[in-house]
Amino acid sequence: MAKLRHGMTGTKLYDSWKGMRARCSNPSHISYKNYGGRGISVCNEWQDFENFYADMGDRPEGATLERIDNDKGYSKDNCKWASWSENNRNRRSIRIVELDGVSKSVVEWAEVTGLKIQTICSRLNKGWTAERTLTEKAVIGKNQYGGCYG
Repeated sequence: MAKLRHGMTGTKLYDSWKGMRARCSNPSHISYKNYGGRGISVCNEWQDFENFYADMGDRPEGATLERIDNDKGYSKDNCKWASWSENNRNRRSIRIVELDGVSKSVVEWAEVTGLKIQTICSRLNKGWTAERTLTEKAVIGKNQYGGCYG
């Protein structure tokens, strides 16, 4: 008996599923080193598109598939649909800073404090504590650059 087709080939949802699987299982994929190459896998249930679709539903307009914990694989419990900006803030390269039990990315702290991203990064790179970095006012006109991810 032939398996029924889902009719979703070529949709953004199907492309998300295909891309997820390729990143994790195809060593020739450009992003494999950041996924399959470091142990990120797709759960057994999601090897079948219909199961992925049943768990995730339709892909909202403008959304992308995001793993909640970047050190864990793709599964119902670790994935959600997110905006591109939300997804970009959940990258491994993002620098997280904790102050008073609250953890945020440098970009988020810049939004909260009004400090420039470069100011926060420069201070952290100089060894400042999170408290001093995020609570001390910036010196206007001082050029403060440093390598840091938001």
